[in-house]
Amino acid sequence: QVRLVESGGGLVQPGGSLRLSCTVSGITFNILSMAWFRQAPGKQRELVASISRDETTTYADSVKGRFTISRDNARNTVFLQMNSLKPEDTAVYYCRANFISAFWGQGTQVTVSS
Repeated sequence: QVRLVESGGGLVQPGGSLRLSCTVSGITFNILSMAWFRQAPGKQRELVASISRDETTTYADSVKGRFTISRDNARNTVFLQMNSLKPEDTAVYYCRANFISAFWGQGTQVTVSS
């Protein structure tokens, strides 16, 4: 059974930083493409960042230069370092693993507010 567990969300002031983690079990991690999505209230889920098996990364324009996605194959974990956070980054952040099929985590809330 494939399982993704996110952690690291919380409340942070504008300009602050958070680091999200997503640990995968039940499947060989290094064959997976990994991604972070987010969904704000009343909005569609959107792709934030992705990282391929060979560590090629992509970012949404809204987070370029502020967010960094990385992976640690030895720890079966993908990270999202989020700096210079803005109120519009407030959302539930979801981790997705992809290899033939897509697998999702349960989400972690990120709230950026003063």
